[in-house]
Amino acid sequence: MKLWKKIVGTASVSVLAISLAACGEGASSGDEKTLVIGASSVPHAEILEHVKKEYEAKGYKLEIKKFNDYVLPNKTLAEKELDANYFQHEPYLKSQMAENKSYKFASAGGIHIEPIGVYSKKYKKLSDLPNGAQILMSSSVADHGRILTLLQNEGLIKLADGKTSDAQVKDVVENPKKLKFKADIEAALLPQAYKNNEGDAVLINTNYAIDNGLNPLKDAIALEGQDSPYVNLIVTREGDENEKKVQDLVDILHEKKNQDWITKEYKGAVVPVSK
Repeated sequence: MKLWKKIVGTASVSVLAISLAACGEGASSGDEKTLVIGASSVPHAEILEHVKKEYEAKGYKLEIKKFNDYVLPNKTLAEKELDANYFQHEPYLKSQMAENKSYKFASAGGIHIEPIGVYSKKYKKLSDLPNGAQILMSSSVADHGRILTLLQNEGLIKLADGKTSDAQVKDVVENPKKLKFKADIEAALLPQAYKNNEGDAVLINTNYAIDNGLNPLKDAIALEGQDSPYVNLIVTREGDENEKKVQDLVDILHEKKNQDWITKEYKGAVVPVSK
């Protein structure tokens, strides 16, 4: 058994324990002046912490609950333990609502893009990958189309006509180097797989890369373009997206001074948007 499989077994329990602890710390506020929001630790929670003082100066209270996985933030939002969450892009949101019919969510606004990157300890550029190279990618199906589109844009593979964000490995119609895709690792554990020199290339989401001390602009051998459609959203339960306490937070996050802070703080690895 490879080392990363052992890591998955232990780290998954830790991630779940941390996330469950976050869930138990509080419930959604139920009042118009308190906003309980779930967020990934980096960069989402850090961005919220940056604007917290400004938001609370408007008479609100902001409670930030940190999560280290991609499942519990939506589960706890549906169960009304949160008023909103901030960790996911639209394709993932749509896939989650399709899989969980009880999820009735809506976007209150897009905040930033985190370009996904390709990392390798063995090769300095994608063109150096050998025939049969093993590509490690997230077990999150919602990320597969994004990853495969990046590899197609880099000239490594070709997808079936019309396939982009909805693409899966089975949609690869040309694969000259006979790349082997391994897609059963939790996204949060991919940086550890990279550090342990697993695979020939590892696709890592920027939030997990940064959280593990990687600099996407320096360490990635390829990085998704800044025109990526994968905008990270503030998400609420359907019908709550236009609440004043939610939209006031979105407006603050869209202020130029805060967008400039995001760009500077993450050295361009996190790209703010105004939509």
